[in-house]
Amino acid sequence: MDYIIDGLAKAFKIIFSLDKEFLLIVFTSLKCALVSTGLAALVGVPFGIVIGHKKFIGRQFIITVLNTLMSLPTVVVGLMVYSFLSRQGPLGSFGLLYTLTAMVIGQFILSFPILCGLTVTAVRSLDRKVELTTLSLGANPIQGLIMLLKEARFGIFAAVIAGFGRVFAEIGVSMMLGGNIRGYTRNITTTIALETSKGEFSLGIALGMVLLMIAFAINIIFAQLQRNSKNCLCIG
Repeated sequence: MDYIIDGLAKAFKIIFSLDKEFLLIVFTSLKCALVSTGLAALVGVPFGIVIGHKKFIGRQFIITVLNTLMSLPTVVVGLMVYSFLSRQGPLGSFGLLYTLTAMVIGQFILSFPILCGLTVTAVRSLDRKVELTTLSLGANPIQGLIMLLKEARFGIFAAVIAGFGRVFAEIGVSMMLGGNIRGYTRNITTTIALETSKGEFSLGIALGMVLLMIAFAINIIFAQLQRNSKNCLCIG
């Protein structure tokens, strides 16, 4: 029990002293998660809007695939991307393995189906009468779609938050593609795993606290967006 108390005491000391290595690890996690989520949003949100708004052959199959990929194991993504980026792989000549870019690529693949799938759900759950009413008042199809998307904005924001939460707390992709290189690709989750294996709990506990606080903040934002979405639907 003493080592736990001692670890907690040292963890608080690391947090409040703003240790340089500690801050770099947190910054690396945030940077990779924000970049990968941003890129996934740029691609996944428009793709999800099209799937959710338009009816076409194979639509339900695509939605089923997206829902399946939402629970894609991180180690599977890591293995898949690793096979492409390793020296023997088709992209090995670019030297991307064990870099932040490789981590972003892996996290993008993790985040994309969540962003896209939840955007589809947000758009499909809307009342199409809003768009039809807008069109009947003389608006063009683009204006009608914009009005529909305004109604779906909270659901889309929630999709982005969920995608960020997925990649921020993952470890498989970061470990396999980043290599856990100190001062470069080492992030919160890989450091926690490393420090625990070494029996050094203080830094791991400090980073675990940060991870929990950020996860808690993400869930608060997510819950608030869901409430706002429901309120808008009730008002409408």
